Amino acid sequence: MPPFIDTNVYLSRWPTRRVRGDTPETLVELLKTGGVTQAWAGSFEGLLFRDMRGVNERLAADCRVAPELLLPFGSINPTLPDWEDDLRRCHEEHRMRGIRLHPNYHGYQLDAPVFARLLALAAERGLIVQLALSMEDERTQSALVRAAHVDVRPLAAIVRQVPGLKLVIVNAFRAMRVEQTDQLVAAGNVSFDIAMLEGVGGVKRLIDQIGNLDRVLFGSYAPFFYFESSVLKLRESPLAGGQLEAIRHGNAERLLA
Repeated sequence: MPPFIDTNVYLSRWPTRRVRGDTPETLVELLKTGGVTQAWAGSFEGLLFRDMRGVNERLAADCRVAPELLLPFGSINPTLPDWEDDLRRCHEEHRMRGIRLHPNYHGYQLDAPVFARLLALAAERGLIVQLALSMEDERTQSALVRAAHVDVRPLAAIVRQVPGLKLVIVNAFRAMRVEQTDQLVAAGNVSFDIAMLEGVGGVKRLIDQIGNLDRVLFGSYAPFFYFESSVLKLRESPLAGGQLEAIRHGNAERLLA
């Protein structure tokens, strides 16, 4: 079976319910069964916890359960004190290749100056920045833990101002339409995962809209979503072999290079 690089998985527990595969060991088993050779892992703790240092230390430790498979992507909350040091620790101490941001849970908009500063500092360090636009369907959110989808309208202008930025937008397609993606791709090195992409032939439609196959990544959002659902999105789209290989692993490999 050709390999997968899954650019969107999570460790730890979803805050309002249990999901299948929410321990490091069970998630690793699930991913290996699906043919995943590398998974970029964030932490559900990063949504609501305030101690980001502890969140990222536990994430790094959990990824050592299967270091050949799990690649930690740390959580940064730029509204908290010393977030710059959290970024430094992710890069220098934990040797992370990227970070994952959740603005809707951390209470800032994308036009906040601190967001642009965070992107610039991450780019200086060569870190991949993953921006999660949604985490849960608004219809199933707990009344006590509600988070609106991230408003992406300011994003293209900000991306243009950050040279060297490698931005991956995950869980995009409840917060934005496929038809909006080409504006962001034109602004800089912006990629999208397919976890929340819906509709028959959705992956092919996304490629056609972007006009650049290199910007489409495989992401399952496991264990919150079923891993198999993202695999089926590839199977039911009319894609050539080279396109499949690029989405399954080639595009992610280039981002890491």
